[in-house]
Amino acid sequence: MRSGPATHPKVIAARRESSSVRLGYAARSASRSSAAPRSGAGATYSAGVDDLPRSARRVRDALIALDLDADIHRLADSTRTAPEAAAAVGCELGAIVKSLVMRGAATGAPALVLVSGANRADEALVADALGEPIERPDAAYVREVTGYAIGGIPPLGHPAPVRTVLDEDLLAFATVWAAAGHPHAVFPIEPSVLASATGARVIRLAA
Repeated sequence: MRSGPATHPKVIAARRESSSVRLGYAARSASRSSAAPRSGAGATYSAGVDDLPRSARRVRDALIALDLDADIHRLADSTRTAPEAAAAVGCELGAIVKSLVMRGAATGAPALVLVSGANRADEALVADALGEPIERPDAAYVREVTGYAIGGIPPLGHPAPVRTVLDEDLLAFATVWAAAGHPHAVFPIEPSVLASATGARVIRLAA
């Protein structure tokens, strides 16, 4: 979740490349999701800017600044956890993007870990990718780094760039859903576009 690291050409290229990227995951994703919520999902609608909480408006502005679709969905149900988000949207659990903030134990520098909702991040793999041991910071640190409270942290739109890694399992989905700065707001995005927009390194995160 962060703003500014990708130029518009990179994002556009990611859009063009997303179909070929997904081919490598065809065996796992043949039946997987579209952006439309499944029937039986909680009440959800694509919200206009006036209907959005202030924190979600900041995410919308960040998406627009990156020339991405700012399709923020306002949900009646909470999306504080990945299962809640999947139930509210009506998608598979794995298509939910969990945004976890870590801190380098050696440098103190923050890191953003974007994990499939079906997975639990292996901290050893994250540490290897970042080149240093990691620790979990408190809620105050998370808010200082991202500008958002835990439960609604978006993958972009932060005050400053944050080094980011993205779970390769998210690429198995045509569309993933990420928090939009508020527990009742999410947005859909192609995972390859998300990786480009956040400058993320795509790695295996599940043990």
